Amino acid sequence: MASDSIRKVKIFYTASSGTVAPEYQSEEASGADIRARIDSPLTIDPGKRALIPTGISVEIPAGYEIQLRPRSGLAFKHGITVLNTPGTIDSDFRGELKALLVNFGDEPFTVQDGDRIGQLVVQQIFRGVFEKKDVLSETKRGEGGYGSTGK
Repeated sequence: MASDSIRKVKIFYTASSGTVAPEYQSEEASGADIRARIDSPLTIDPGKRALIPTGISVEIPAGYEIQLRPRSGLAFKHGITVLNTPGTIDSDFRGELKALLVNFGDEPFTVQDGDRIGQLVVQQIFRGVFEKKDVLSETKRGEGGYGSTGK
């Protein structure tokens, strides 16, 4: 069974009344869906954004982060995505998770309570040790960026 090879990390959470826990939709999914926890429907007009509460707060172990990512179905079908993708949730944050959704579609999009609005991906953290240097090593690419490697 493939899921036996997937490493698991315990994430404690609290949730407001009626909130659905983050949940994986398939055995090998890397992202756990989170849902909107709102009192009334909220419409996001084209070109506009909204901060959508989830009713969930998490306790992430030191050395890990959670990334809040968009759901591909919302992006493809409606043009709805998470604006600051991926949204980083640090291990020392204890507030309610909220998804900053933006509507890049052509039609208004209404978020209902309980709608799946994003997915959480747990990642191990590696911190860079930044050291100043007068000259960097040379590479074939050099300073080329933004399309410099071709189509």
